[in-house]
Amino acid sequence: MKMPRLGQPIVLVHGVAGYGRLNVGGMTLMSYWTNIPEAIATGGNRIFVPRLPPTESVTRRAAALRAFLDRELPGEPFHIIAHSMGGLDSRHMIAHLGMAERVLSLTTLGTPHRGTAFADWGIRRVERLVKPVFELLGLSRQGFHDLTTAACRRFNEQTPDAPNVRYFSVAAQFALDWTLPEWQLSHRIIEQLEGPNDGLVSVASARWGEAFDVWEGDHASLVNRALTPSPVRLRWGDRIPAYAALLQRLADAGF
Repeated sequence: MKMPRLGQPIVLVHGVAGYGRLNVGGMTLMSYWTNIPEAIATGGNRIFVPRLPPTESVTRRAAALRAFLDRELPGEPFHIIAHSMGGLDSRHMIAHLGMAERVLSLTTLGTPHRGTAFADWGIRRVERLVKPVFELLGLSRQGFHDLTTAACRRFNEQTPDAPNVRYFSVAAQFALDWTLPEWQLSHRIIEQLEGPNDGLVSVASARWGEAFDVWEGDHASLVNRALTPSPVRLRWGDRIPAYAALLQRLADAGF
């Protein structure tokens, strides 16, 4: 499928513990969005990839996103495609930081709009163990607290959608397989409490907006990444055609 061209820039917002792009000597060493910015750019689109504070709160990450956009796209309207926590950052920015008039659409991928049971479990069972490491490194832990089901419930009560912004969402789900060792614990915890999920976020939590798609895959596959080699991932395939379909929906809407 040919990559559609939109009339406005596209901003890719990473999730918690994300990094956008890691550049060394002017070259991209690693990309959170594996091959996706380059593929979208082949359609003639302008792509922007901010780097937000990895484990900070939604409030602080949203402020950093706003600062990036004011610097790189001053006064311009744009579309956002956001993965995981990046969708919450974007919603906060739109609703609370005066960006509703500039954001044309927000498409969230695996965003825990209603939180995730795994964050609840992690705060209860693991936080006290990792707290010294985070303090040693000078890293905030608030981002993980903001992903709990209670925090997202409050967030939704305080963060209404903007009537002039088009909201879309994507979830992922997969059947647990022994060749996916990284998801054995989290997938089971979420499945028991919330149902089908991508290893970090349930399908029910990821649903938001006027249109909703479900892709087969894990949380990392939504941004074309593979955490460990697995034959299961061969069925999921490359995500570039799926991103082309997301852009086609926006193009069909007149953007």
